[in-house]
Amino acid sequence: MQPKKMAALVKVAAAFLGLISIVTAAEVTGSRRGHDYGDALSKSILFFEGQRSGKLPTNQRLTWRRDSALKDGSDHGVDLTGGYYDAGDNVKYSFPMAFSATMLAWSVVEYGGAMGEERRHALEAVRWGTDFLLKATEKTNVVYALVGVPVEDHHCWERPEDMDTPRTSFAVTDKSPGSEVSAEIAAAMAAASLAFKASDPRYSKLLLQRASQVFQFADKFRGSYNTGLGQWICPFYCDFGGYQDELVWAAAWLHKATNDAKYWNYVKQNIQGMSMATSAFGWDSKHAGINVLVSQVYFNPFILNADALVCNVLPESPSKSEKFTPGGLMFVDCMCNLQRSAAVSFLFVTYGTYLQKAKRTINCGNVVVTPARLIEFAKFQVDYILGNNPMNMSYMVGYGHKYPERAHHRGASLPSIGDHPEPMGCSGWSYLNSSNPNLNLLVGAVVGGPDGNDQFADNRRDAKYSEPTTYVNAPLVGILAYFKAH
Repeated sequence: MQPKKMAALVKVAAAFLGLISIVTAAEVTGSRRGHDYGDALSKSILFFEGQRSGKLPTNQRLTWRRDSALKDGSDHGVDLTGGYYDAGDNVKYSFPMAFSATMLAWSVVEYGGAMGEERRHALEAVRWGTDFLLKATEKTNVVYALVGVPVEDHHCWERPEDMDTPRTSFAVTDKSPGSEVSAEIAAAMAAASLAFKASDPRYSKLLLQRASQVFQFADKFRGSYNTGLGQWICPFYCDFGGYQDELVWAAAWLHKATNDAKYWNYVKQNIQGMSMATSAFGWDSKHAGINVLVSQVYFNPFILNADALVCNVLPESPSKSEKFTPGGLMFVDCMCNLQRSAAVSFLFVTYGTYLQKAKRTINCGNVVVTPARLIEFAKFQVDYILGNNPMNMSYMVGYGHKYPERAHHRGASLPSIGDHPEPMGCSGWSYLNSSNPNLNLLVGAVVGGPDGNDQFADNRRDAKYSEPTTYVNAPLVGILAYFKAH
């Protein structure tokens, strides 16, 4: 080969290597230790038992947790017991709870066969959420969106088992609508109907019927719950991105569950004007999830949007917009950053499996992306969470040799009922401020994660980094099941 041609090829290669330096350097580091994905899967599901509200069953495995909030809904003469506390506090928010249930159900639908014995526990986790959502939607044109008063709850550091803060119930109605929370509940029940279709067809049918009813309510009485419930919902779970994406998301799940063309037509008609070529996905934004979910339907514009998701994220893509830490973790400077990595990684694994079946690749400019590359990227993100990171720390409590010991979580940090039977009330501030490890192990909890420089202080007071949430764990369940089987 002529020297000039050789030099030109070297320059091209160097430029390409420069594009992917952030991922290759990190992935070399990230590959240094393998992981027991089966163990991580078991623990990621077990975490949901630590978040349970209501009357706990006899097979409760995290036994330091006990019954709590047994009168929820009594202020309105309804039964709103059960469901999940969303994070480290004692409030029940239907919006993020429903998204967590949707992602748990999607995990079972896609990867239930890879879960082995854990599939039963995963379905129990789904049902604990959907049983509550059925109660919250039992009255026509009424959807309960919140139980508890967030500000007053946050003024106390107390166990859920003997909390004495108000348990007020708040609902959206035809007079004061909440399309985002209602539509997300419809999506959760439609997804769960698929998860239970084989094992419990009667429950599956009930969920699907209710999903259709709640979707009709969400669509007919349009409006954001920010308007009527903003003083209680905000700033914790305001709808920052509008409710249109939740309506389309719910219709997409109803189409998947029923194959009814009216839902597919709804998706196509109501997507107009929405910015869909995005990597946004989480409890408040369903855009990227919609693209992946419906990409298996005959050719449609959402496939191009799903491809754009990949090109927006991958470090070697010339059109990437995602930011990464020096260690290679997807990073957005926000509360609970690992939600981003977990949720997008779920989409990458799922879209990668869809692409494999279709025998298709993606072109990001001049970069050809294979399905294997999507799965490789997701694996790196998951391995980072499990311990292959500059801190050599697993961000899942109870997994690995080093993990967070001071998660921002009331129940985990305070003495359990078994160790301290007397009511404690709003007197636990010394436990919040203590530098000692939590008294109870919230197994499987994935905390908010490191900062933009891959550093983590393990400080209970810094909720931004140390608080676990159901909507981080939920997508991880599916990913871990996939890697367990592969």
